[in-house]
Amino acid sequence: MIQQALSDAQFGVAVLDWYDRHGRKDLPWQQGITPYRVWVSEIMLQQTQVSTVLGYFDRFMTALPTVEALASAPEDEVLHLWTGLGYYSRARNLHKTAKLVVAEHSGEFPQDVEQLAELPGIGRSTAGAIASLSMGLRAPILDGNVKRVLARFAALEGYPGEPKVARQLWDVAERLTPQTRVNHYTQAMMDLGATLCTRSKPSCLLCPLKSGCRAHLMGRETEFPTPKPRKTLPRKRTLMPLLANHEGAILLYRRPPTGLWGGLWSLPELDDLTALDPLAARHALQLQQRRELPTLTHTFSHFQLAIEPWLIRVKSEVGAVAEPDWLWYNLATPPRLGLAAPVKTLLKRAAAELNAGEMS
Repeated sequence: MIQQALSDAQFGVAVLDWYDRHGRKDLPWQQGITPYRVWVSEIMLQQTQVSTVLGYFDRFMTALPTVEALASAPEDEVLHLWTGLGYYSRARNLHKTAKLVVAEHSGEFPQDVEQLAELPGIGRSTAGAIASLSMGLRAPILDGNVKRVLARFAALEGYPGEPKVARQLWDVAERLTPQTRVNHYTQAMMDLGATLCTRSKPSCLLCPLKSGCRAHLMGRETEFPTPKPRKTLPRKRTLMPLLANHEGAILLYRRPPTGLWGGLWSLPELDDLTALDPLAARHALQLQQRRELPTLTHTFSHFQLAIEPWLIRVKSEVGAVAEPDWLWYNLATPPRLGLAAPVKTLLKRAAAELNAGEMS
């Protein structure tokens, strides 16, 4: 049986020593640290790489620098700032939590991991990150990067998404989290997973934990953590008409607050072109020239969506859309709205076609 060469205390010392020499200390949310800034960054970093988050975080903080500003902002503004980051329930939960923190906690985040974890969109790991990084409280975390480090260090078999394996990982995380410098330790563990203990090509020779890492000692680093069982993603299709009036505006509607792209502005979705006539009649539109654009495939976590876009010139018999949650989106001076990423892409395509005079 392989014996680990690092005690629990030595594990923390090795991690902190590595952080002092190599840890990331210049990320935007590490400057002027507050629970609000750490919370927003942690939510953005869920399912998203640091390189992508950097620009979004700066824009978000410029527009909404405090929890009070976020709480009082219109939902459309929040979703607009989030457009392109995906997983939009994160943005809606940010908005909900900000309102709760202002209304029930006088604008101060609870200094308690369990209370933090009860807020919308904040689970146990995110609560631990907020508590340790911004409040100095001892709280283990278990984000994707840390799961990988600990699963390899302990050579823990099984997919971390399974409750039994998750409990085992939390036990390891709790045991190894030191009593002091918890903020630096938490950041170091995330950094280790992001920079050295990567999925496919871990840099084990540079890792401060190599002498005690069971996966490394067995030469089985890439076998841990056990990957999620693969399923073939089902493929769905939809037809999205870009109905363009003679002012060059596109008809959009706001999706329901829950479900796919909840609360975002989107293009109508049709089964086929025969559904165009009822849609046009509903909004008193006369259909004119039409042009099929290249299919756009968008991959969600649980299925692929093949979008068949059609750019269609229309003549409007009235000056404005009569129904609520519908509007004409001016391509030249677009309003600040939350848009699903593929819809934003299609609007850019439509603007290019119209500007080129393809539909004149």
